[in-house]
Amino acid sequence: MGVMHDLPVIELVHPLPGFPEHRRFALVQLDDDGFLCDLRSLEDPDLRFLVASPVPFFPDYAPEVGDDVVAELEIEDASDVLVLLVLTAGASLAESTANLRAPVLVNTTTRRATQVILDDSTLSVAVPLAS
Repeated sequence: MGVMHDLPVIELVHPLPGFPEHRRFALVQLDDDGFLCDLRSLEDPDLRFLVASPVPFFPDYAPEVGDDVVAELEIEDASDVLVLLVLTAGASLAESTANLRAPVLVNTTTRRATQVILDDSTLSVAVPLAS
């Protein structure tokens, strides 16, 4: 098992839907490239979400977010924003799907994060990674 590069704890500005009690998560890197991570609840070790950087899978993905999100996450520079896609794991990575409609945005400077539901109806909640 490789060395875990844990990002510091992130704090959700709004809890994830269905998990009102969970706001503090650790991002745990699962692969050497840092593309795949586990978003693990600090309050409940069994609660985890598989998340991935969109870059290797959806290079053109660039979610547009409102000023309210920018303010809540205290974003001052777009380069501070880490975009994560919540994955639904399949039998293999190729069979896994990504939710492009509701990315998790993390301000890497302040460690504030939130899941954003995008208004773009062309984005699917289950896009195959190997498309």
